[in-house]
Amino acid sequence: MAVTSFALADYVVFALMLVVSAAVGIYYAWVDRSRRNPGNFLTGGRKLTALPVSLSLTASFMSAITVLSFPAEVYQYGANIGFYGLSYLMAMLITSEVFLPIFYKLEITSTFEYLELRFNRATRLLGTLLFIVQTILYSGIVIYVPALALNQVTGMNLWGAVISTGVVCTFYCTLGGLKAVVWTDVFQLGVMIAGFLSVIIASVILQGGVINIFSDSQHGGRINFWDFDTNPLRRHTFWTVAIGGTFLWTSIYGTNQSQVQRYISCKSIAHARLSLFINLLGLWLILLCAVFAGMCLYSIYKSCDPWTSGLLSALDQLMPYLVMDVLGDYPGLPGLFVAAAFSGSLSTVSSSINALAAVTVEDLIKPYASMSERQLAWISKGTSLLYGVLCIGMAGLASLLGPIFQAVISIFGVIGGPLLGLFTLGILCPFATSKGALSGVVLGLPVSLWVAIGAQIYPPPPEMSRPLSLTTEGCNITMTDSFSWTSTHVPTLQSSTTTAPVLINSKPALADWYSVSYLYFSPIGTIITISVGLIVSVLTGGRKLNVESRLRLTKEDTSLYYLFKLIKDRVSTASVSECHI
Repeated sequence: MAVTSFALADYVVFALMLVVSAAVGIYYAWVDRSRRNPGNFLTGGRKLTALPVSLSLTASFMSAITVLSFPAEVYQYGANIGFYGLSYLMAMLITSEVFLPIFYKLEITSTFEYLELRFNRATRLLGTLLFIVQTILYSGIVIYVPALALNQVTGMNLWGAVISTGVVCTFYCTLGGLKAVVWTDVFQLGVMIAGFLSVIIASVILQGGVINIFSDSQHGGRINFWDFDTNPLRRHTFWTVAIGGTFLWTSIYGTNQSQVQRYISCKSIAHARLSLFINLLGLWLILLCAVFAGMCLYSIYKSCDPWTSGLLSALDQLMPYLVMDVLGDYPGLPGLFVAAAFSGSLSTVSSSINALAAVTVEDLIKPYASMSERQLAWISKGTSLLYGVLCIGMAGLASLLGPIFQAVISIFGVIGGPLLGLFTLGILCPFATSKGALSGVVLGLPVSLWVAIGAQIYPPPPEMSRPLSLTTEGCNITMTDSFSWTSTHVPTLQSSTTTAPVLINSKPALADWYSVSYLYFSPIGTIITISVGLIVSVLTGGRKLNVESRLRLTKEDTSLYYLFKLIKDRVSTASVSECHI
């Protein structure tokens, strides 16, 4: 299946990325050897500055799945996922003005500490356990899926890649703590961008310029930004991506421990806010690279799709296939792209391990055991090691799941919606009670999971997902170990679509409900959690509740308040000056 195989130089580049990442962990373990306390290990002593934190924020959720799947998404469905750029902006604004001020002024390590302060310990434990389960599950998949795609296309050893990635990640997380995670994220983000650019530049040269790529994409229907259909069953439109994406990314940046732990480690709230908006520029850059890489894929393979022609078994293999096709003659460059893909895995998993260690120590150990700072520091390192091993084990389990990958990833995304609703109740609704909060999550989580699982069993029809046409008319290939455009043997080509037997009345009455865009899973969970939470709170005496001001959002917590105040003062000063004149 492979176009060509990895050369020695490619393995050297990949190994160099792993060595540099491990070296960062060793460096910070040595530098901080005299400051062994959980605060320094888990939050970097709250002395980090905006720039490295912002780059770490960007890298944390730009996983290898982003590097491989986003371009494939554009190739099959078009570039309208570019509207994620708007949802990123909205999520950063909401996080900066609503969630960041509360978490920062409380000086908490785990976001779930807030839930106990605002509601009760049961709510805190529920949030912690949901986070631990989803994060271990997701981290294992993030390690395994790209390794599988790269193995099947490049011939790179599958379990060698999985184990080396997991071991190196666990190593520098356990030794160096948050500082090591942040600075390796900075390095790995640079590798990710370099890998993207190497493929993009080679593709542009091959196709004769950027204009030709845009022209091919336009003729192939891939530049489909102007889709403002409000039908919630449509997979991707302006509204599904902008609204659903805003809920999804707000749940990640506003309440997910992996992200919150970074920006509350900044030395001031101004640095924390600045880190979010510098991170926004990084998200836009990665999104731009991914969308344009998808256009490059289509431009090069517009006449002979390697997926429907049977050369590839999954769309996620398209980017590695393109890399080996256009960069295979340049030793080291395929290795750079593979390093970029695994940098995405490392950055995501390292963030997850550090966050898992934080919530375990802060939520499950400290409240129930009296220990010294030194003992807690060692326990933090031990839990990092434990979760690293669990993530590698989860990657092994993921290898047995087969086609359930996408279902598991969808379910992971769904859990963030109810958690976002839970935190929103606490911060924005002063009359929300603990009974209301628990009731909201207990109902919101099953409903959102029900919809997600239903969507896997009864997937939306093609007229709602609208995959774009792919052709094999220009193919002149042979199914051997190498790819040849000049072979005279043409294999039997697979159809680009498979037709399932049609069963009369086989779908339930709620089939349309299950066909709702997957991007609305998060809003469904959030809205149900908040709605139920408010109703139960009112019925259980919430209007008589007196919540401490530090646990809810006040106008003085927002930067917009000071901005309006500044404008008002300037206007008043100008008016007084005119009166004197």
